[in-house]
Amino acid sequence: MFTQLIDPLDNLTLTCLVALIPVVSLLVMLAVFRVPAWLATLLGSIITFALAAWVWKMPLDDGTHAYLYGAATGVWNVDWITLWGMVLFNTMSVSGLFENFRRWLIALGGMDVRVQTMLFAWAFGALLEGLVGFGYPWAVVAPILISLGISDLNAIRVAAIANNAPVSYGALGAPIIALAAVTGYPLLALSGSVGTVVAVLALAPPWVLLYLVSGKEGMKGGWPLAVVGSLGYIAGQYPVARYWGPYLPDVVGAIVCFAALLVLLKVWQPKTVLGYGGVPVDAAATRQTQSHGLKSGEVLQAWLPFVVLLVVVGLWTGPWWGDHSPTKISLFKAQAVGCSALASTCTAAKPSVTAVFNFTPLIAGTAILTTWIIVLVLLIAMGRLKGGHLGEVLRRSFHQMWGACLVGVFIFGLAYTFNYSGMAASLAKGFSSMGTAFIIVAPVLGFIGVALSGSNTSTNAMFGKFQALVGAQLGMPPLLLPTLNSVGAEIGKPIAPQTASVGVSTSKFVRKEGDVIRHNMGWTFILLAYLIIIAIGFYLARPAVMTAS
Repeated sequence: MFTQLIDPLDNLTLTCLVALIPVVSLLVMLAVFRVPAWLATLLGSIITFALAAWVWKMPLDDGTHAYLYGAATGVWNVDWITLWGMVLFNTMSVSGLFENFRRWLIALGGMDVRVQTMLFAWAFGALLEGLVGFGYPWAVVAPILISLGISDLNAIRVAAIANNAPVSYGALGAPIIALAAVTGYPLLALSGSVGTVVAVLALAPPWVLLYLVSGKEGMKGGWPLAVVGSLGYIAGQYPVARYWGPYLPDVVGAIVCFAALLVLLKVWQPKTVLGYGGVPVDAAATRQTQSHGLKSGEVLQAWLPFVVLLVVVGLWTGPWWGDHSPTKISLFKAQAVGCSALASTCTAAKPSVTAVFNFTPLIAGTAILTTWIIVLVLLIAMGRLKGGHLGEVLRRSFHQMWGACLVGVFIFGLAYTFNYSGMAASLAKGFSSMGTAFIIVAPVLGFIGVALSGSNTSTNAMFGKFQALVGAQLGMPPLLLPTLNSVGAEIGKPIAPQTASVGVSTSKFVRKEGDVIRHNMGWTFILLAYLIIIAIGFYLARPAVMTAS
């Protein structure tokens, strides 16, 4: 049985530098040379496999199996969810339901830029992130904010900052699913630990958003919006993440946030209606009522896909199934095994390192497929979709997702090889010399990873196991560092070139992503500092919530 080498170059510093080559080369290809993500991850996985075999002496047969099991996990555990999430979103778009939903929200928001920002950038952005991700919340929300009088650059920044907290549960939980796949930690436990940190993090962005669109005075006059907006999202996100799983926290959080804000606006309104920059809107404009022009049935139809999604995925993945959950039914399981360089004991019966592909046909991605089929049948029955529309949905989804699906294949192959060969273990041994100060580095690594790769899912796949191994070496709560990796990645999203390229696609900053990234950078550093404070607080005061039990 293959046994990992902890220091194959007999110099731990040099070994760690060589182990960083795959990560650095991948990030340089993405951020410097702007190589397409699917090609960069393919080349990065080739580099990783070559170093694993040459330097770490990984057997070619076992290593090939590890790579293939990783690639298969990427396809089935991640691509299968994100693909059908995108198909569902495009079905809403092609049928006109999404446009009706948008019109309904604009009418409810009135003329005040602070109200519109909380409804669209914060709540609606979280809903889009939970369903689709991949920068689409920026692309959809920014034009709406621009139509309210916010300049293009500032509208994109508002959409990006609002997109911070929901990212770990984006695309129906893909980043957390990836983190569980590479670390081996229970999915529900990871979902809960990330949800706990996100709940604290989510207290801050609504205040930042109010300040960005209306200044200090606008923030003072609109503070109930920030309080209700943050607590409304948390009230939906936290219990779902902790007790249900990673699939629907954003969707439920957004819907609860919508409801809380609309209730607030029934009993409270800002004393002065403000436009962008905190400038009061004149009385004549304030009196103008904006009607969405939709019948009650059309509004209900616009909500229909979200209701079906909640019901189907909720029933499919709910905690009441226990050990008999459909998502745990396995048709077959394949694995490559070995002995970890960091383990004290290892036997053939109980190997200390495994690269596993577990084919469970009824995972959450199949629940999303079922949701789409039900929505499709309902929309056809209501006359909202015809045969030609279905072809448009599938063509659009393939065009948008083929590259992302290939990334899922190659980044998981890379990550499984990186972990199985012992490269992650070598890095963990080297970085553990930092001691508990590494708790500051953990979220920064996630921040850097997503800022350069553009994907929380990819960042968790690359760094998740490494973070877990460092935590084990330092005796930290097992879920703490992987959790900080994922939440740190959330905060780096506003300065990710890959995300920005999608986010600016509906603005005049197409191919000017650098201007957007520079404009977003200051607030991302402030929020990163806030996360580091949260991390230290959890480590010192609440370590029990970061255990895997």
